[in-house]
Amino acid sequence: MPFSPVDMLALSVFIVAWYGYTVFARRKAKTTDCIARSLHQHRIHWMYEVISREVRVSEAALLANLERNIAFFASSTLLILAGLFTLFAKVETLEVVISSLPFAAEVNHLAIQLKLSLLAFIFVLSFFQFTWSMRQYGFLNVMIGATPFDLSGSNENLTAYAKQMAIVQDQAAHSYNYGLRSYYFALAAMCWFFHPFLLIFMSLWVVYTLFTREFNSKAVKAITTAQSLLHQERQLRDEKTPGV
Repeated sequence: MPFSPVDMLALSVFIVAWYGYTVFARRKAKTTDCIARSLHQHRIHWMYEVISREVRVSEAALLANLERNIAFFASSTLLILAGLFTLFAKVETLEVVISSLPFAAEVNHLAIQLKLSLLAFIFVLSFFQFTWSMRQYGFLNVMIGATPFDLSGSNENLTAYAKQMAIVQDQAAHSYNYGLRSYYFALAAMCWFFHPFLLIFMSLWVVYTLFTREFNSKAVKAITTAQSLLHQERQLRDEKTPGV
């Protein structure tokens, strides 16, 4: 077998950590203040404002900036995949380099190929996530372009339409986040080349880092507070607007 029992344990921890955190974060975001939950509310406020703006140059600039960021990661992922496929032709050299490290576990030709395949699979997944995110932002551009102008804010159809635009933007952001998360776990998977225990440690460390940043960071607290302020401001504005 190319892998030892410790390798299989490390791979199992890696898969459970990634899949488990994805499910946990998705469920917890429905009931707990976090980046995903708070930004969703911000997107709703943003789309409400889009309806009341006759000139939407700022939206075009903001969305173009978001798409450029995603395009950067998508193109970078292709370069990484090209590098990984090149390494398949250099497995012997890679085996010698890893074996020369004093702390590295024993490796063999097939194990290195399988580990490279795992990395390639992760980056293929991330590429699909990034490109799907770009497409969804394109859909959002079309929806914004089709949005009628309504200064009163009393049109229920347009209010519901704004929420649907926020949902599309939310899904695009989720795909982008999943792509970035793939990068985090790919860095953990790279550690498997050196030692399975290092893969276990890095998998758990990535989960801890993601949880801290998405649920318990200063950015989360600031965004949540800002969302509450926006909600209060919108309520005051609605009370002052005639016919609402």
